Amino acid sequence: MSPTPAWQARNFLIRATVLRDKIPSLDEYPFSIPAIGNLHEIRFDQPVTFFIGENGSGKSTLMEAIAVASGLNPEGGSRNFNFSTRASHSGLKDYLRLTRSPRRARDSYFLRAESYFNVATQIEALDDELLGGPKIIGAYGGRSLHEQSHGESFFALFMNRLGGDGFCRCRSSRCPHADAGCA
Repeated sequence: MSPTPAWQARNFLIRATVLRDKIPSLDEYPFSIPAIGNLHEIRFDQPVTFFIGENGSGKSTLMEAIAVASGLNPEGGSRNFNFSTRASHSGLKDYLRLTRSPRRARDSYFLRAESYFNVATQIEALDDELLGGPKIIGAYGGRSLHEQSHGESFFALFMNRLGGDGFCRCRSSRCPHADAGCA
């Protein structure tokens, strides 16, 4: 099947191409992971893409690199989140070329369950600042994410914050929709 022309694509992200000629060494992380080292291109032809594989096979590394290359915070959140508790993401994003459709996502979000606590803390910190305007937590259902169970806080995110017609990346075996990329 021939690829859909970019102008006809229904997804915001059409493909991610690894710039293999720029990679300094396939023996170094993250390229030492076989699935990453052997990757040339991944196409996003369907509205939802699932990455499935064993622990340590490169799913999170690839998803994180796509999210960061898309302008999202490596620790999670929307394009408007720009905080860091510890830089721990790989350099894979520097070797990816993302092909996007002419359609632009109204919203983007990277859900990384292992740092969702940090996103919840950042929401509270920003809401505590006296800047005026509506509280950010309102976009998550109006109740502190720290005052909900893990599952309830994910549900609050999905039901209140992610409204569709956007680009999201979810990563965690603890996430209700583990390793799902939805556009």
